[in-house]
This record gives sequence, C-alpha cells and structure tokens, in this order.
Amino acid sequence: MAASGGSEDRPGLKKINTAACLVIGDEVLGGKTVDTNSAFMAKWCFSLGINLKRIEVIGDDESEIIEATRRMSDRYDFVVTSGGIGPTHDDITYASIAKAFNLPLVLHEEAYERMKQMSKTSRTQSNFNWDEDSPARRAKLRMVQLPLDTSKDLKPQCIFPRDDMWVPVSVVNGNIHILPGVPRLFEALLKGLKPHLLPRLTDPEGKGITRITIATPLPESAVADYLTKLAAVVEPKGVKVGSYPRWGSKWNSVTLVGRDRAFLESIVPEVVENVQGRRVSSEKEEDDTPSE
Repeated sequence: MAASGGSEDRPGLKKINTAACLVIGDEVLGGKTVDTNSAFMAKWCFSLGINLKRIEVIGDDESEIIEATRRMSDRYDFVVTSGGIGPTHDDITYASIAKAFNLPLVLHEEAYERMKQMSKTSRTQSNFNWDEDSPARRAKLRMVQLPLDTSKDLKPQCIFPRDDMWVPVSVVNGNIHILPGVPRLFEALLKGLKPHLLPRLTDPEGKGITRITIATPLPESAVADYLTKLAAVVEPKGVKVGSYPRWGSKWNSVTLVGRDRAFLESIVPEVVENVQGRRVSSEKEEDDTPSE
C-alpha cells in the first residue's frame, strides 16, 4: 500500500469510533518486559466509548513499524503506538514512522525548550551543557526530532497533554499518536489526551460503554443455548453477550456490553433468571459470593 504524503488531518473531520494500539519493542517480544500499556489503553478506550479493535506487538524493526503504522492509520480512526522513542540507537519509532509517511525528522523547537526547562540532569552528567554539542546532547535531541509536515500547521502535529511534562505526543497522518513505552509516562499522556479527543467521540460526553456482569453457578454448556438465542435478539440493539469460564471458581461470568444503559438494565432480570445467577459489580465480588 502506498504511503500517504504528509500529515493530513482527515480524522479531524469525522468522529472517532475505532482505535488500535501498536506496542513496539524487542524487550516485550523477548519476555524481558511485560506490556501493561495496551491493557491500560483498553480500559481507557472502554471508558470513553471508543471501540478498540486491535492490539499488536512488534519488535524494533523498521519494516515492521512502517507496515503496521500504514495499515493501522488506514483502518482505524485513532492509533496509539507505545515504545521506541528514547535516546538510544534502538529507539527507531520516530524515524520509521517518518519514513512510512514520507516525512522528515525535524527538531520541534517548543518540545526542545520544554525539555531544557523541565528535564533533570543526572549526577553522572553534572557537566552537561545544552549549548555544546556532545554525545549526550545528541542523544537527548533524538527525543524531540519528530516526523513533521512543515508545509502544514505544526500545532496539531505535536500535542503536550500534560503541563508538568515536556514529553510531546507526536501526531502523524492525523491519527497516529506516538507515545513512550514507560508505563508511567504512557498512562499520564494518554489520560491527558482525553480533552483533545472528546469533541470527536461518538459520545462527546465521554460516557463510554456499559458492561454488566452476572455470576452464574452453571457451566457454560448449560447456558450456551440460551445465550446464543439472547445474542441473536439483542445484537440489533448493539449489545454483545459474553460468556467466560473462571477456572478454580464456583462461578462463571456472563456479560452484557453496550451503549444503551437503559436497555441493558431492562434485560438483566431475564438473564439473571435464565442463568440462575446474580448481578455482581466485579470478579472479586463473584469470588466472594457464597454458594447457595
């Protein structure tokens, strides 16, 4: 697929309904680091009513990053990448995404100034000078050299979600948002993006999607026929019915997920009766539910 030429703000003209998360890092695939960012994003998207359609993990490989970001940008309204934007040689996310969309890497002056003002110099770099060329300075500059379309307004291409952080969120092709892989930073920046996205959400008030969980003592085989029939009836209403075995527990889970809370509430009594269960607020409550 041919890459788009430059950063087009096409998603700004339509609502955000679908999302994807691309986790980048050899350390994740090698088992050295456990990815928690995609799980955080899944909960965050659910809370805002955004349909997270795909989570993908790839290594620090230029061709993989190029292929994945082009494909995701084309298919989903809101794309977040996690990882690969640090100061070392294997942090190639910015450069790879720039190549994917035929963009140069450009020093973002505001990000650079924020970095100088807000970043702390470690004890091992006590002699560091921002005005002198050095390997340490060049390493820092890698983190503020962003894929930018200089023929367009730079403001929507670089967002600063947090006033207390210098770290930018680079936005490429209008819908790819490049975030660091450090969970503390990833979570803070993603939460900080909420005000920027609310006007474009299907639900502009950000009320999100409702999930109702019903604990049942019955095995899945005993409720399968009823749940199949129920799913066929409620699917036109935008409701998904789920069934999840919980090994080691006396209770299994049945879930009802949708946007119309009133309709979901209206069918709860019927579902509870047919699965001989009870409504619970969390899996922990299921575990604490005494057997009849």
